[in-house]
Amino acid sequence: QVQLAESGGGLVQAGGSLRLSCVASGGTFSNYAMGWFRQAPGQGRQLVARISRTGGGTYYGDSVKGRFTISRDNAKNTLYLQMDSLKPEDTAVYSCAAAPPPDYIMDYWGKGTLVTVSS
Repeated sequence: QVQLAESGGGLVQAGGSLRLSCVASGGTFSNYAMGWFRQAPGQGRQLVARISRTGGGTYYGDSVKGRFTISRDNAKNTLYLQMDSLKPEDTAVYSCAAAPPPDYIMDYWGKGTLVTVSS
């Protein structure tokens, strides 16, 4: 069973950048599709981005397309989310998730890291 730990959140001004990291342990990282999700206060969980096992395939939510980039380093068991041109509406708790084969459903979750974007 894989454990996930996020880092890199914080307070940033609108227009700024942050890079989130998610380190996986206890499993074979390269077997998992991975994703970043976010949840703003009073709102439901939203898919931000998703990446295939090899990193060759990515998907982005409409609200972050062109601003965020998901990537992974399977040698370091680490998932990344580069966030540029941040907006106040990006403020949320960001969590990473792992989707094991064969169904590739997001079954494992980290605790999350808070990103706050000030206007």
